[in-house]
Amino acid sequence: MQPLLVLQHIGCEPPAAYEDELIDRGLSLERVQLDEGEPLPDWRRYSGIIAMGGPMGTYEADLHPWLAAEMRLIAEAVRAGKPFWGVCLGAQLLAAGLGASVHPGPQPEVGVLPVELTPAAANDPVFSAAPSSFPAFHWHGDTYALPEGAVHLARSALYEQQAFVFRNAYALQFHLEVTSEMVAEWGRVSAYAASLERLPGEDPLADLVEQATAVESSAIPLARELFASWLLDIVGVPAATSHS
Repeated sequence: MQPLLVLQHIGCEPPAAYEDELIDRGLSLERVQLDEGEPLPDWRRYSGIIAMGGPMGTYEADLHPWLAAEMRLIAEAVRAGKPFWGVCLGAQLLAAGLGASVHPGPQPEVGVLPVELTPAAANDPVFSAAPSSFPAFHWHGDTYALPEGAVHLARSALYEQQAFVFRNAYALQFHLEVTSEMVAEWGRVSAYAASLERLPGEDPLADLVEQATAVESSAIPLARELFASWLLDIVGVPAATSHS
């Protein structure tokens, strides 16, 4: 198989549990660190694309000029049928690339909060494996409109758009893949730390780390289960390649 392309926007937001699933299946990936100026490759060389999160917004191309080129790549690849897995900013980039609006939400959604699946998720080849409701870690302030032709898969109490599918492309606003160590690292990055000031409590970061620790045992296996379904049913990875 061709490798999978990972589009990473900051060093502290790698694919984490999704990358672990790739490694355990003996699959290769090629990582592009866009925030460090690495160039975008030809998406046709890859079996699929994974786009992770970051502190920037899709509408901040004046601050991050590579965002416009990345959105064009994602839109072109996805409309051609290339499998795509986008998380947080990666989900917003997919929505924007497909012509939907991305904008600040009513308030930041930060911490472990429940995600509810829509009825359409029950018939989806990836999300049908998930329970109808599950806790997930969130750290975002932007949201998006559902792109034309996409199927709405999940919502939360604060944000109607938490996941969708468009052809072979999946968008997840929430984080199932993160560890508590990653959450602690995010809190030490200035672009993330600003949102902590709005949270209650004497030590909001410690509270977030505690929340992430409490759900790791359920969230990370679910992350790998959903991602494995995407690899098998959407990317077309042969089941025999599994090392698990």
